[in-house]
Amino acid sequence: MVYSGIDLFHKNLPKRFYGCKAGLLVHPASINRKIISTAELLFKSKKIKITALFGPQHGIFGNTQDNMIEWEGFFDREKGVPIHSLYGQRRKPSAEMLKDIEIFIIDLQDIGSRYYTFIWTMALCMEACEEKGIPIIILDRVNPIGGHLTEGPLLKEEFSSFVGIHPLPVRHGMTIGEIALYFKDKFYHNIDLTVIPLNGWKRSQWFDQTGLPWVMPSPNMPTLNTAIVYPGMCLLEGTILSEGRGTTRPFEIFGAPFIEPEKIVKHLRDYKLKGVIFRPLYFTPTFNKFKDELCGGAQIHVIDREKFKPFKTAIAILLSIHELYPHKRIWRNPPYEYEFEKLPFDILTGSDWLRKEIQKGTSLRDLEEVWHKETKAFEKIRKNYLLYD
Repeated sequence: MVYSGIDLFHKNLPKRFYGCKAGLLVHPASINRKIISTAELLFKSKKIKITALFGPQHGIFGNTQDNMIEWEGFFDREKGVPIHSLYGQRRKPSAEMLKDIEIFIIDLQDIGSRYYTFIWTMALCMEACEEKGIPIIILDRVNPIGGHLTEGPLLKEEFSSFVGIHPLPVRHGMTIGEIALYFKDKFYHNIDLTVIPLNGWKRSQWFDQTGLPWVMPSPNMPTLNTAIVYPGMCLLEGTILSEGRGTTRPFEIFGAPFIEPEKIVKHLRDYKLKGVIFRPLYFTPTFNKFKDELCGGAQIHVIDREKFKPFKTAIAILLSIHELYPHKRIWRNPPYEYEFEKLPFDILTGSDWLRKEIQKGTSLRDLEEVWHKETKAFEKIRKNYLLYD
């Protein structure tokens, strides 16, 4: 049986934090095994006193449906505490937000991909707390797509953004607690960091093998299947193509009005990608790109998640579209996630080389060889921070 950090909080909280005033960063998936919210549990705690709540992208209640929709903080009259937005005017807690806080607790369900902004909200909280001398406690959670698989290129520092502040491969295979340990060692040396680890989790376990309840960490992450394809299909946010937002299968469906379903699927089959089948389809998004327009495309059906490579699959899709529709400019223009100059696709991949190579028609094999070397190099670094076997 697997227990998350919140399940073990009262047992494993260091005594030096007893009686402290605490800030708490949470979202809808911040729950224990019995689906009781972390906020509710800690407001009732006799060991600490919650004096402020903080929420990441999509809001503390997950109420902002689409991406890049800011939300404003407010005062919770029932709890008698302020709720601060870290996805709006500020993404890093201000001194004013931290003024009545002695410890800062983070309980966020990540989904195992560098682009997912919750780990970067954590990084900015670490930076702010280091500056103010406030200890941080991370309540660890499983990586839902496993801690044994990595994939994709490493972020280059000059392409740092809110979808990647520090170097990580796209699929990092780490828990949020392990990432915090990496950040402390490399970037926030003076932070007072405590990780309350998981109990019972093995790196090879996927979320549906843990017995833990799935709650959507964000509105367009409805299922584990979504999380499995996301390390690749989020790349489509950096293009004019629909990544399936506005459908009931975001990131599992892709397309555009100019795409011919049978044609794209036939081309993709030639790549002989492992663990995946493409099914041609038409769809009409209800919001986001191509709202109310008929799109042609395909649905991704993962039939072997151990062999499936989401990043490689997404690059195969983009190479296919470039070859089939060479006169279409598929790259989306900024702004995107608070970046106003660099192309969204470039900050997602972590550099501009991949976009340029796709435009040249470089083979998928040659591209994968480059990012595979980067991933393997990072694995040697990350082994120093892994908490679980």
